[in-house]
Amino acid sequence: MKPFSLRVLAADRPVFEGECVSLVIPVEDGQYGILAHHSDFVSAIVPGELDLTVEKDGGRERIRVAVSDGMVRVSANSVIVLVDSAEREDEIDEELALHDMETAKEDLSHDRSRIEYAAAQARLARAMNRLKVVRHK
Repeated sequence: MKPFSLRVLAADRPVFEGECVSLVIPVEDGQYGILAHHSDFVSAIVPGELDLTVEKDGGRERIRVAVSDGMVRVSANSVIVLVDSAEREDEIDEELALHDMETAKEDLSHDRSRIEYAAAQARLARAMNRLKVVRHK
């Protein structure tokens, strides 16, 4: 497979910058795959798992990243992914994610304002996404 340039940027830091041979992004209606020389496009990214494959030491390495909302732009064999937050699978603390999930579930079980309820739903979705990525191994 031929490589393309990829930059994955979270609001607070770059997560990945380099050559990539395949990328799968979470979009509203499922997953979308990108290979070298993909046609130009722009799309929204939904919370989920970003799955990229890079060539390393004569082989291939898969890198999984839990991402939040954002966008992707493909142009001239270059891809940029901009998301609010992103964590590589090796950065995710599984116990903390489990704790966050339980706390969010507890918050959802109590009477809350709409804003507090929506915030608890978002925390639950993020924790579940982080667990999905870290347990995907």
